[in-house]
Amino acid sequence: MACVATLISNPAAPSLDADAVERAQRALPSAQTPVWLNPAIAADIPFTGAAENTQTDAKRALTEYVRTALGGAPIDVLLQDASGRRKRLFLADMDSTMIGQECIDELADYIGVKREVAAITERAMRGEIEFAPALRERVALLKGLPASLADKVIAERIRLTPGARTLVATVRKNGVFTCLVTGGFTLFTQRVAAMIGFHENRANTLVVDAGGRLTGEVTEPIFGREAKLATLIELRRRLGIAPEATLVAGDGANDIAMIEAAGLGVAYHAKPNVAKAAAARVDHGDLTALLYAQGYRREEFVTEGAPQAGA
Repeated sequence: MACVATLISNPAAPSLDADAVERAQRALPSAQTPVWLNPAIAADIPFTGAAENTQTDAKRALTEYVRTALGGAPIDVLLQDASGRRKRLFLADMDSTMIGQECIDELADYIGVKREVAAITERAMRGEIEFAPALRERVALLKGLPASLADKVIAERIRLTPGARTLVATVRKNGVFTCLVTGGFTLFTQRVAAMIGFHENRANTLVVDAGGRLTGEVTEPIFGREAKLATLIELRRRLGIAPEATLVAGDGANDIAMIEAAGLGVAYHAKPNVAKAAAARVDHGDLTALLYAQGYRREEFVTEGAPQAGA
């Protein structure tokens, strides 16, 4: 069966050289001539894998074998079938995936409870506590904050993850439908989705009183793990897209279900439990790694548009 291994380094610190590619070739069965997608940053290595190597467990084992062959170099390794690499539907988490922060933690900082809220966030994202009660607990601590403070957080604290706009602009140019899905809040997602260029966004809604202040409550039902998966299935059916033609990226425990259900589900700089569950992960590259994983060359990237937040 025709397969491909994609090697990717961080564009901010290119480290993929011919020696690394050669070591990966030696670790792969029937490896062929590499194809450079971007010199020093990304390359494809076509190889012929047995049918069992396309199964998740075997794919993970072979991926780890290649990583070991690379000797701990800061290079991501993604293995997949050579056919059907370019996806038609893209769903992504927001906090710590498409942006570098957790919005609720930054909001909490304005009333001096960031440390407490961030600790709960971290435990929830690691899967140590249930997401919904953890969200309610954190939201309760925000009672009395003006909802307009979200604008200040976005302007002063939120920074898009490197490659975010390029990723979405490039796949959209190639006919991909995009949706930002998050256990965060519409106060942020509507703005962030517009900044990056997503078609749609789904999130939780904070309850705001007549005076424009947060009540400490969130509209039920909570948009979490199951809702993210349901959104993937809903959009797939609505658009007539096969499961294998879907791409998902996330970093937290409530992303696992949609990552596992996607044609290419990527744990992006993820918590250990998420990285363990995902068949593919990006630990070193930026979000353009998701383009290289689909076989896009650097010259195919769409980079025009407004600058990223903070740029």
